[in-house]
Amino acid sequence: MDVQTRRLVRRHAVSIWLRAPVHVLVKRVAGRPGRPLLAQGRPDEVLERLVGLRYPVYAEADIIIDCGDETVEQGVQRVREVLAEYRRPETVHVSLSHHSYDVLIGPDLISRAGALLAPHLPQKRVVVITDKTVAELHLPRLLASFEETGIRADVISVSGGEESKSLACYGDVMNRLLSTGIERKTTIVALGGGVVGDLAGFVAATALRGLPFVQIPTTLLSQVDSSVGGKTGINAAAGKNLIGAFHQPVAVLADTSALATLPRRQRIAGYAEIVKSGLIADPDLFAWCENYGQNVLEGDPASLAEAVRRACAFKAAVVAADEKEQASVGGRALLNLGHTFGHALEAELEYDGRLLHGEAVSIGIHLAMALSVELGYAPVEDLHRLDRHLRSLDMPVSFDWFRDSFSAEILLHHMTRDKKMQDGKVAFVLLRGIGKAFSTREIPAETVRNLLVSEGCRP
Repeated sequence: MDVQTRRLVRRHAVSIWLRAPVHVLVKRVAGRPGRPLLAQGRPDEVLERLVGLRYPVYAEADIIIDCGDETVEQGVQRVREVLAEYRRPETVHVSLSHHSYDVLIGPDLISRAGALLAPHLPQKRVVVITDKTVAELHLPRLLASFEETGIRADVISVSGGEESKSLACYGDVMNRLLSTGIERKTTIVALGGGVVGDLAGFVAATALRGLPFVQIPTTLLSQVDSSVGGKTGINAAAGKNLIGAFHQPVAVLADTSALATLPRRQRIAGYAEIVKSGLIADPDLFAWCENYGQNVLEGDPASLAEAVRRACAFKAAVVAADEKEQASVGGRALLNLGHTFGHALEAELEYDGRLLHGEAVSIGIHLAMALSVELGYAPVEDLHRLDRHLRSLDMPVSFDWFRDSFSAEILLHHMTRDKKMQDGKVAFVLLRGIGKAFSTREIPAETVRNLLVSEGCRP
């Protein structure tokens, strides 16, 4: 029951709780003297009281084994079997100058969320922000895990889709949150994809001037990208993510089992961000994608877990070096590879679901590489290699993916409304080859317009 003891056990050992119901415990201690706690009243009443106090803490154990009337030998055999199968979640540590946290990656983490998060919560009270679709799939397991560990939970549900990242939705969620009587130690838990994570994170950053925040991303895109790094925000009429704040989580639980419920299109959207990471500065990751990308999109659990681990490790290193995107050259801004083009496409389609963010990134990284080749920075062989990989997986590559045509002039206009504009110049992340990204603001608009036209846009 001692906090420090539990902390040491978590760090150095595997903890096992042999959970038994009260009637079994009463039967075991019947007629056994020498137990001071049980001498304070009727054994069944004492045990009921102790269970109420201790079981929510015992539930933080790594392994829980339900016990009954089996023999000691049978119990030992069960412990040995469970230990042989037990695997700790993979851990990616994010170390920042004033804060650090872990990204835990593995199957069925939502069912163990209470145990995994309890050590990180300043008080055993949370407010879960989720959307209606995710709530049906995952919320009951999450709430059961909180109840098991004695964590009080309120729930706020929003509609799915980009429309939830609006000022109106933000205001509604904030009012509902404040009506629950939150305190500054109440933790906000985001359960859902990138939209929910961005919205809940911004709510956490601004409610009572900042609340603790936990990310439980349920899509591949949010697990490999938006849940790590502390960027939060909502959209404005003028553009995407223009209202926001940096607010780092205290923990991230990336439950790879949740990815089994995703359609292939959603996995493609997340996979584009993994390919992007390899293009920026990790040629080994890009090569891994060439070998295992098909497995990821087919939902192979081991490949999905490894993809999430590699992408999170890459992003953690970038964020640690440039947490708030303040580096004058390179740094966290490189994570925007493909996004200048991608955000323009999303804006033109009004975020209406015809184009997912990851699909826009897939097209965007092709256009960034094509522009890099056009300017003589990157070899054309790398463009062919990238396109070959994307097309082999039936991912969107260029404007031939759309039925309707786009205006190059209008797309350029959307780019000028990007939040990364500076001194009237659009920021681009380009490549000198696979794994060699750099940022620049010195690309003439006419050059970009010509590329868009050559790729299939109207002038």
